[in-house]
Amino acid sequence: MKRTTTIALFYSGVALISIAILALAFYLRSQLPKPDMAAIVNVGKETAPQWFPITRDLSAINQEGKPVNLSDLKGKVWIAAEFFAICPHCAVRNGEELRKIYDAFKDHPDFHIACISVDPENDNQKKLADYASALSADTKNWWFLNAGGADTTHTYLEQELKFFGIRERTDPADIEANGRYSHDLGFLLVDRDFRVIGKWPLADARSEEARKNTPELYEELKKQMFDRIRTELDTKTEATKPEATKP
Repeated sequence: MKRTTTIALFYSGVALISIAILALAFYLRSQLPKPDMAAIVNVGKETAPQWFPITRDLSAINQEGKPVNLSDLKGKVWIAAEFFAICPHCAVRNGEELRKIYDAFKDHPDFHIACISVDPENDNQKKLADYASALSADTKNWWFLNAGGADTTHTYLEQELKFFGIRERTDPADIEANGRYSHDLGFLLVDRDFRVIGKWPLADARSEEARKNTPELYEELKKQMFDRIRTELDTKTEATKPEATKP
């Protein structure tokens, strides 16, 4: 047998084996169970594909120890944020950002902020009050909330408000440096009709890495958020419009 014929037969055999392997791989892949996309979205790990209505209420205790519900904010334009009292990132990043937002809109009667603790087992009413006092937050338009058990609170934040998943840290050094929980630092904007209509990760955008890679991102996001808040505050829904004067 000639050398060229031998080489041709060799490579033909390799090609046939490769095709057989690929065919087997595609067949085995087709037999795997398909992922439940609804379940993936519902765990709160993914960002929502579009903005959405809040369909379930949340009951909590605010920094004054008074019972409140998120549904009490229907008809208002409000910010939802996660926090916990000893989270260094909440204090250094989110606290400063929320204070800027609060200062800009606190005089509008229809504006509100609701910060929900991801560590309700430790964030008692006194800690909430101290945290609010440090930021000069007035209870009438800025709540710091304890909604009860950690599991039910996390489920609500992840599944209903679609915040990213909350992770409890286990490494002592990591806990010491970053706090007990890793959680979403983004701000949700909720309109008068109780719909989430936007999310802005201002704390992430002002991080050292983000400023180095995209230095203009923080100012762009901040402007977008402030403009959207103004637009929503200037918009009256049917539920908030004054009743027409009867003839």
